[in-house]
Amino acid sequence: MNFIIEIKESLLIAYTAITSHKMRSLLATLGIVIGITAVTLMQTAIEGINNAFEKSIASVGADVLYVQKFEWFGREDFEFYRNRKDITMQNYEFVKRYSQTADVVSPSVGSMQTLQYGNLNLENVFVIGSTDEYQTTLGINMDDGRFFSSKESEGGYPVVAIGMDVKNAFFPNTNPIGQTIKIGSYSFKIIGVVEKQGSLLGLVSLDNRVIIPIEKFFKLYGTKRSLSINIKAKDIKSVDETKEEIASIMRKTRKVPLGGRDDFGINQQSAFRETYDQLTSLIKIIGLLITSLSLIVGSVGIANIMFVSVKERTKEIGIRKAIGARKRTILLQFLIESSVICLFGGVIGLMISFPISLVIDATVLPTSMPLWVVFLGLIISLFFGVLAGFFPAFNAAKMDPVDSLRYE
Repeated sequence: MNFIIEIKESLLIAYTAITSHKMRSLLATLGIVIGITAVTLMQTAIEGINNAFEKSIASVGADVLYVQKFEWFGREDFEFYRNRKDITMQNYEFVKRYSQTADVVSPSVGSMQTLQYGNLNLENVFVIGSTDEYQTTLGINMDDGRFFSSKESEGGYPVVAIGMDVKNAFFPNTNPIGQTIKIGSYSFKIIGVVEKQGSLLGLVSLDNRVIIPIEKFFKLYGTKRSLSINIKAKDIKSVDETKEEIASIMRKTRKVPLGGRDDFGINQQSAFRETYDQLTSLIKIIGLLITSLSLIVGSVGIANIMFVSVKERTKEIGIRKAIGARKRTILLQFLIESSVICLFGGVIGLMISFPISLVIDATVLPTSMPLWVVFLGLIISLFFGVLAGFFPAFNAAKMDPVDSLRYE
């Protein structure tokens, strides 16, 4: 009970001391304000980018493997990779026939083309050729209409499922189902609209695409292209097992000699995650060092102000000790005072960083400020407040009351 009373008294004394020197207290908080603003802005940017990254790679699918000519990351031996053979339909059919652990297998191939509807043109649209199983493999949902059937796929029908960017460009206010668009100089009937996918890492729109039967794609653009074989594992736990099996099957169909290097890549979502973590870890360390430096500078400024405050109130300390105040009480008084100053600076820093983060989110990159970031900012402020006030408070607590009363 006495301890609670001491805290209440210390808070009142701190309030009086801070309000009696408003300008000095405000200037003392500047370093903490800058530091907390930097900390919260950095954390909101990291949080926003992390959220955007998670949404982006969700489209890749954690349980989907992509057998392709090259690995997504880590290519070093240029000569070896340059001489790799294309992934072919024969490779796809071999994998589909002999895989025991895969749930669904589909091929895909792509080309950038210009789309036309009436007098409107849309350039650099990614045209994907695949089978009816492409929808299941990649977990594609339809916003309207349907995906093409196995009959349409095998027969190479001129049907197309369009992405949301294409729908918005050509049919902002009308239903596209049943309409005819041209891909290059070839006509296709729209049978479905793919649900909005977003972008991959904020760089490539996944909605700026159309999907057509692969047989039709080959008729129009030829077969001299490397495929991607998309393999959906039966569940997330069996991805590694499926990956080993697919590697073995691909080595057989590609006639890779025993002990030879694979001439294909098996890519998956984890490759993105590992590369992302490597890139962001360095940024986090640099950001932490910069923000820590600003907070340390701010706490040194507050420590200096607290030393001045202790010096100015030497006689007050002597009087309080003379009437029975313990060392703990004096120590607590100045610790609370420095902590309140830092918390005040932390609150101002948060009030500055929040609107700035909204501006950054709207103009530069995604940001997010969850409640835990706010609490983190306040806890850091409190920590540096205790750190800045400890030595001045300790000096005040160990003062001799007789010498303090004599101080002029």
